[in-house]
Amino acid sequence: MAGVTSMHLASVAMTVKAMRRAFVTAATVIAVAASATACGSPQETATGGGDATAPVKVGIVYSQTGALASYGKQYLDGFKAGLAYATDGTNKVGERAIEVTEVDDAGDPAKAVSAAKDLIGKGTKIIAGSTASGVALQVAPLAAQNKVLFISGPAATDAVTGVNKYTFRSGRQSYQDVMTAKSFIGDAAGKKVVVFGQDSAFGKSNETAVKAVLGGAGATVSSVLAPASATDFTPFASQLKTAKPDLLFVAWAGTTAPAMWQTLDQQGILASTTVVTGLDIRASWPTFGAAGTKISFLSHYFDGASDNPAAQAAKKAVGGTLDLFHPDGFTAAQMVVRAVQEGGDDVDKMIGALEGWSFDGVKGKMTVRAEDHALLQPMYQATLTGSGDQLTAKLEKALTPEEVAPPAAAMKG
Repeated sequence: MAGVTSMHLASVAMTVKAMRRAFVTAATVIAVAASATACGSPQETATGGGDATAPVKVGIVYSQTGALASYGKQYLDGFKAGLAYATDGTNKVGERAIEVTEVDDAGDPAKAVSAAKDLIGKGTKIIAGSTASGVALQVAPLAAQNKVLFISGPAATDAVTGVNKYTFRSGRQSYQDVMTAKSFIGDAAGKKVVVFGQDSAFGKSNETAVKAVLGGAGATVSSVLAPASATDFTPFASQLKTAKPDLLFVAWAGTTAPAMWQTLDQQGILASTTVVTGLDIRASWPTFGAAGTKISFLSHYFDGASDNPAAQAAKKAVGGTLDLFHPDGFTAAQMVVRAVQEGGDDVDKMIGALEGWSFDGVKGKMTVRAEDHALLQPMYQATLTGSGDQLTAKLEKALTPEEVAPPAAAMKG
């Protein structure tokens, strides 16, 4: 999912003995993140050098329009809430105002690269955003070439972790989604798993993660990938039905999700198996229809998944209800404040300030792993209750950062 989406897997209720074929969808779980100000008072003067009063330029390059615009809006709203929280409402670090420039990439890597180049050319040393995985993978090398700090957002591809020393992330990654999915099924040895996703950076990232996690645990993993532009899902549903997997892992993002789910239901796939899927943004919940209350979900975040000062502040700031990608934006802002407070205008000092940093965010305890910049964070199991547009998510289990941590990756640049 372009850094976004629903990623899912097997049912909590099912045991190894009683496991029916489980259709797991790991598509939109995605979202994750949140941090807090464990970095001292934002009113202290930044220690990394630079003009003590000059504004700090931060560029937010994200999906304001396009298929992932709803994700982008949540990210931006979360960023504004996080910036206010991390600076005690001043939007300043010391005497330096955080000057934020927002640019729409519409989910297009070429537009994102052009926007990032323009911002860098104007003296911006911190770039954040990247709703889509394909975008993040293009902006990351640009950050390294220009020696600027890049904090990727909802983009979930694992390839962002460890891509270079200038790149960090404020959201979860596909491996953490898959580890959450694995927590539903117990022993995967001997099981047949099929990944159904989009033929995109997000879909392929999930395919790779499922093969690494579930394949590594003894399952046989294959995949069915549909073009991101597909609107007729009947041929793919037929392939899935013929495959008869023990687990179907669906990695999906964007506006075609309702049509995809409807087709799987019409083809009898949902009715004939135990279904587990990732929990997407609230607006998508009604698309599950009658099946919504019969599914066990893996989740990056949903309103009520956590309750702490950061979550309470974020909830108030965004209007009373948190959603999937609010934490990603909130966490990004906390990381920006930490970087500026400790690094000033010195990007190398910003990097040093973020590496190994642990803090309390919307989701709870967060840690930026020094070795590869993976963001270690809690993940969740959930169920839905109610019907139609009155569905409510219920927390079934919170998984610790350690339980879903990806293996450390070697830093590539």
